[in-house]
Formats: sequence, C-alpha cells, structure tokens
Amino acid sequence: MESDRVLIGALLFIGMVLGANFVMYVIARGATKAKGKRFIELLGKSLTASTRPKDNSMDELRRKVDELKKGGKDNGGDSE
Repeated sequence: MESDRVLIGALLFIGMVLGANFVMYVIARGATKAKGKRFIELLGKSLTASTRPKDNSMDELRRKVDELKKGGKDNGGDSE
C-alpha cells in the first residue's frame, strides 16, 4: 500500500517534469521560428539591442558625474 503511493507520486513527478520540459521546448521553438528568421540572427539582434541602451545610460551618467565634479571644484570649499 505504501509503496503504491510512492510509485504513483514518483510517476506524477516525472510526468510533471516531462510536461514542463515539453512546454518550454514548444515556447523556445516558437520564439526561434518567429518571422522565418534564423536562430542565430535573432540571438545576435537580441544581444546587441540590449547593450546599446546600457552604454548610452552609462555615458550620460559619466557626463553628469563629470559636471558635478567640475561644479564642486569651482565652488572652492563651500560644500557642506
């Protein structure tokens, strides 16, 4: 009786894992087949697109920090 429940639980767990893997496979396959483009093209575009905004924001941050540093030097010893 006890071993039957363990066996049923193990089979359910294996079924859930296989089902989740199948669902993820279908999602990934659908994402790579979008608009007839190849997987490498989509991967390349997704990687380059995500780095551009970060670089721009970092450049803007550097400019702001430089402006604040220059402004602090102009004031002399007035900072609190």
